[in-house]
Amino acid sequence: MQKWAMFVLFSIACLLAAGLMLFNMPKPPVEEAAPEGMTLVKLQATSDFKFDKPEYEVKVGEKVRLKLVNKSGVHGAAIDELKIDLKDGAMEKDVTFDKPGKYKIHCSIMCGAGHDTMVSYLVVK
Repeated sequence: MQKWAMFVLFSIACLLAAGLMLFNMPKPPVEEAAPEGMTLVKLQATSDFKFDKPEYEVKVGEKVRLKLVNKSGVHGAAIDELKIDLKDGAMEKDVTFDKPGKYKIHCSIMCGAGHDTMVSYLVVK
């Protein structure tokens, strides 16, 4: 009889633990979106000294939220011509581009041996 009671208690404990694990699982991350009327341009930087795209395109007059996401490593993203530098506490910036052009984006934090080759472009059409 004692073995049977222990089996029942163990089974209840297992079901309770499984239930707690199932209902307390972290929620999957929600894909970010810029505020209404604004376009999100996400610059993803990795430890292999690259941005996720060779070019990012936006339109003249469009309200844009530039956001730097460090997938791995510690990086910054600067566009010197436009006086934009995303790093540390300022990982995003809202901008409206008023003239077309192709602007060089480079890593603004010394991140390692491939730092000098970490380049992408922002194309404003």
